[in-house]
Amino acid sequence: MAPSISPDTPISPANILENSELDRSAIGHLSKSGLPHKLIDCVLEEADLSRLTLDGWVFEACNVKQANFTGAKLSATIWSSCKGGLADFTGCDLSESKIEGCDFNNSNFRGTTLTSAHFSRCKLTGANLSEAKTLNLTFHETRLADARLPGLSFRKARLNGLDFQMADLKKCDFRDAIFQDCSLRDANLVDCRFEGADLRGADLGGIRLLNAKQFKGATISRDQAGQLLAELGLKVR
Repeated sequence: MAPSISPDTPISPANILENSELDRSAIGHLSKSGLPHKLIDCVLEEADLSRLTLDGWVFEACNVKQANFTGAKLSATIWSSCKGGLADFTGCDLSESKIEGCDFNNSNFRGTTLTSAHFSRCKLTGANLSEAKTLNLTFHETRLADARLPGLSFRKARLNGLDFQMADLKKCDFRDAIFQDCSLRDANLVDCRFEGADLRGADLGGIRLLNAKQFKGATISRDQAGQLLAELGLKVR
């Protein structure tokens, strides 16, 4: 039976690799031990790592730009200060992973398992999270501008520092969510639910009055109400 792996699993010095350029063959060889490895400042750019089992691994300041992780097992992994623009995580397992300070702009997470994953201080501009499994997925101070997030549930979440500008949020559930220092400017909010949400900490710029019904049951500020009424050419004093 394979050893149990979690973010708390100790990583011995022998399992730490620094300043190396790695390809599929090298990563595959390291993974055969079944134990997690820690990669520091390593280059995996454009590497094909699809379908490999890397549960519990740590990636610190690594370059994974355009790397292919399709179908890989990456549960309980830790990603810190990595550069991963255009990386492909389609259909992989990132459950219970922690991603902090990473740049995954325009990356593909379509159909990815993100259950209990946590993104903090990340750049996910243009990322695709369509059809992802997102139970208990959380974001903190993360840029999601122009990202595709249809159908995600943020119900009862405290949303702090999230930039959803021009994002596709169609059918997202924001019921009872609290927005703080967030932006929904020009986002696609078709069929979203906001009942009980506190939107006073959100930038609603670019939202047409025609779409104001999307906020039925939500709390907004006087200034925000004025912005919506300004669409009709009315002045609020």
